[in-house]
Amino acid sequence: MVENKTWVISLGGSRIIPNEVDCNFLVKFRELIEINKDKRFVVVCGGGSTARKYINALKELDKTKRKQSEIGIAVTRLHAVFLTEIFGKDANELIPKDMKHVKTLLLKNHIVFCGALRYKDNNTTDGTAADLASYLKCDFINITNVNGLYNKDPKKFKDAKFIRQESWHEFFERAKKIKFHAGQHFVLDQNAAEIIMKHKIPTYITNSLEDIDKILNGKEFKGSIIKD
Repeated sequence: MVENKTWVISLGGSRIIPNEVDCNFLVKFRELIEINKDKRFVVVCGGGSTARKYINALKELDKTKRKQSEIGIAVTRLHAVFLTEIFGKDANELIPKDMKHVKTLLLKNHIVFCGALRYKDNNTTDGTAADLASYLKCDFINITNVNGLYNKDPKKFKDAKFIRQESWHEFFERAKKIKFHAGQHFVLDQNAAEIIMKHKIPTYITNSLEDIDKILNGKEFKGSIIKD
């Protein structure tokens, strides 16, 4: 049985490689994990703009939605391989493709990296992370490129309002209004929103490593939380 001090983190591709690989952020992320030795982590890597470039190319070439998703999955797994190299001996060497394998690796490693585990309709790595949080019965942190949840995209709308806390149901109602597409960019996808609501998973959204450390240790933090 995996101990209670386990956290699932969805690491957005926009944090791994916004334009170029963000080595400064990734080294600091490694340091954050290293100082929290009393916990175990599963980090689900997103595909970000790298995946979207491939997906858009396949869309232009009239490839199926499934083919678009499969290339995105491949990019997320590449990012997971890359992160295992950065973290070294504390991380898994094999990239798991199912939840049972994730759990097995977690018993032997301080941190387990994975990408999307398998193809699933209308799903992103956020959905994968939510599924894992449900499976492992633990809380969920989403590291994105904005400092929390807003009523609309703060990068596009200056009047976007920050939401400190929202219930699972309120968030699900917001997420389901957005039409799914492969490589979509929203703080959590529709499937993840439904999973965290169904299984009542406390979910934190932030872009700050300092605040993640506070979340991990039960301190006040800046960012958003989804729970009742």
